[in-house]
Amino acid sequence: MRRLFQDCCEGGLHMKIDIFTHVMLPRYKKAVYKYSDKFETEKKVQDRRPMLTDNEGRLRKLDEFEGLVQVLSTTMPPLEEVVDPQVGVELARICNDEMAELVARHPERYIAAIANIPMNDMDAAVREAERAVKELGFKGVQIYTNVNGKPMSSEEFMPLYELMSRLDLPIWIHPVRRSHDPDYATEKISHNQIFSIFGWPYDTTTTMTRLVFAGVLEKYPNIKFITHHCGGMVPFFAERIMVHYNNGLERLGATHFPGLTKHPIEYFRMFYADTALNGGPSALRCGLEFFGEDHLVFGTDMPYDVENGSLSMRQTIDAIEKMGVSSSAKQKIYEGNARKLLHL
Repeated sequence: MRRLFQDCCEGGLHMKIDIFTHVMLPRYKKAVYKYSDKFETEKKVQDRRPMLTDNEGRLRKLDEFEGLVQVLSTTMPPLEEVVDPQVGVELARICNDEMAELVARHPERYIAAIANIPMNDMDAAVREAERAVKELGFKGVQIYTNVNGKPMSSEEFMPLYELMSRLDLPIWIHPVRRSHDPDYATEKISHNQIFSIFGWPYDTTTTMTRLVFAGVLEKYPNIKFITHHCGGMVPFFAERIMVHYNNGLERLGATHFPGLTKHPIEYFRMFYADTALNGGPSALRCGLEFFGEDHLVFGTDMPYDVENGSLSMRQTIDAIEKMGVSSSAKQKIYEGNARKLLHL
């Protein structure tokens, strides 16, 4: 790892820390696929993405890009959707131990991992998160945008937020809307990939909003959430957020909403956002303008594209290079912000 960092510095290159990538390693895959009848759609997608499991192939992909390293996280499904809490704890440990072994074998390519935790048992989730950080050296945890239909602002999840705030490590938020979540109440499924193309940014935005109004960022000012797909809908709708919440405050005759000490937009700016938009410098600039260069982090969603990761990595790097930002801003996006967040 130190050698790669030195090579990048000497060559005038930015190391690129890909903070949002996915794996489903062999032991965990075998264990969780016993329950694949509960996530058939995801299983079909995963079976088309060999780089989730094939480490040698994944390393060859990374060799295509100079100075690129990854932070590993598991892919869907959320454990709480497919198994009961007792089994979830067992699967989480299998998953996290296996990721830790991979990071230990290839520290020059895998700079860190983040924990998979069973969110349908909060005591167990907190224990596994703490074990992963303190014993395995993990740099955070991943949660989804709901837990079996419960919003992430529910009081029962506060112990996890308290823990991660105390550990000063981030929480990755991944959307979880599915193809069986209908677009309309009169239908049974989603059509035309609406659930993921548009539904996932909506899910992310809904979760961010509920966390804001539940006072999570007020109660735990040290907490750090990393949102997927550049903060969902928030950057593009920033002015709409301002206007509508100003209207709400006017109706209340108040300067702040209950439990908050700032305008909601200021809490939204406290989130971090990755660059996983499949390219598009204009969209990334929108995210940069909203969150600022200190809260934008390089992430590609590898390996979810038709080239098993190469396309998303190439498009994301190309978009960042075309954003027209300073070298110092690019350094923050590519690696500096990740280093601070993960204490690297």
